[in-house]
Amino acid sequence: MRTHDDDADGVPVRVYRPDTGLHHEPRAGLVWAHGGGFVAGDLDMPESDAVARRLQDDGVLVVAVDYRRAGPGTTYPAPSDDVLTAWRWGREFCRSEGVAAERVQLGGASAGGNLAAGAVLRLLAGEGEVPAAVFLAYPTLHAVPPAASPVAQAAVETLPPDQRWSAADVAAMYEGFLGGPVQTAPAPAVPGTADLAGFPPTLVLTSEADGLRGSAEEFVRRLVLAGSPVVSVCEPGTVHGHLNTPDARFDASLRRVVRWLVSAQELTA
Repeated sequence: MRTHDDDADGVPVRVYRPDTGLHHEPRAGLVWAHGGGFVAGDLDMPESDAVARRLQDDGVLVVAVDYRRAGPGTTYPAPSDDVLTAWRWGREFCRSEGVAAERVQLGGASAGGNLAAGAVLRLLAGEGEVPAAVFLAYPTLHAVPPAASPVAQAAVETLPPDQRWSAADVAAMYEGFLGGPVQTAPAPAVPGTADLAGFPPTLVLTSEADGLRGSAEEFVRRLVLAGSPVVSVCEPGTVHGHLNTPDARFDASLRRVVRWLVSAQELTA
């Protein structure tokens, strides 16, 4: 396997090339953004590195994005700009490595899922080529969390209070990301409330016991209403961020993801 750090037009990325053998191309390509509440995370965390290596083992070319984290002097749109830049660079890089255009996707986990979905909205608005498909893992897409389904809420109630993602926790996270009140957030910063017309086929993976699951569920509902193909899967026995813990559930989720990356067009035809 080959892995190296690179520069995607000013944005640090890490490239994971699969060992495909002579004259064989990668099965698919993914530009991938880790989570971390917009303020944490890096290319070495399992949600970035372990996920990318697992996909690499299955023949997927991954470009992991080291976007700027929110903090003093760094707020939206800086992280979104980085993901958008990395997408444009990664898309062309994957194609140069022999990946067919319809098998190059954009994805992210948690806050990275927000950034990936927001980047798609910006691309739909004319800022570049829209991904053929999208993968979002337990994304946060609303500054004001929607109510979860009764089943999801029951799972959340099994968690300690400090792991439930209260409305106040989510609002504080978005205020830091935006550098201001959530009421003035532009649509790509809160993709769950945006017009989703034209959104590409999407895999939404959720964790069973997750205070942010209502956000993903509402996004799936809105994708359906917008006429966008969507596959929604809840990984049983998991909590928010389960792709940051390589174990049996991690493996089960990544098997689902590989099938999606390779066959999204067939799965949503």
